[in-house]
Amino acid sequence: MSHTRARAEALSWQGRQTMDLMEAIDGRRSVREYTDEPVGDTALRELIDAAIKAPSAINQQPWAFIVVKGRSRLTRISDQAKAHFLKASLAAPAHPFRDMLNDPTFHIFYHAPVLVVIAAAEPTDWAVEDCALAAQNLMLAAYAKGLGTCWIGFAQHWLATPDGKAALGVPGTFAPIAPMVVGHPRRRPPPVPRKEPNILWLDADRPKA
Repeated sequence: MSHTRARAEALSWQGRQTMDLMEAIDGRRSVREYTDEPVGDTALRELIDAAIKAPSAINQQPWAFIVVKGRSRLTRISDQAKAHFLKASLAAPAHPFRDMLNDPTFHIFYHAPVLVVIAAAEPTDWAVEDCALAAQNLMLAAYAKGLGTCWIGFAQHWLATPDGKAALGVPGTFAPIAPMVVGHPRRRPPPVPRKEPNILWLDADRPKA
């Protein structure tokens, strides 16, 4: 899909008041190509407002949201996260991402204009699950606005270190869970094949196959 067409679709989606939930679930993709167009603070706040409506265990809502902007800052974090990931994986005989991470031109945030890190501000028993639920809300809300997102697993380990937390400006007690980039997609990724679900029915009234 061309950049012009992708932008036209984004504007069309932004013009809607609402999007059907199943349409958002079906259409959301992990986006790894972004334009240079910035994402405004108002739009980001709307995404975070959607995220905090996620369920959380005992309604503790343990999350915090760190919004990171600036190309030089994001590039520094990318470089440090790549180096940390490579060092941690040296023991692996053949790491599948080693060549990619050794490439100095590879940017783990795909040159997106914004990184939103959902962190657990309180060490609750289910903080990871709660933050993941908030992340899903944010991703679906972003898609409904014509924006793209991608959860950046390469960044997680380094952001959880003291140096990573210092780069985010958060206390040592915070636990970064979901680093997600947000931006305007350069193109819409095509659907990916989905495996048939493995379902085990525990139902006394259901006849056996």
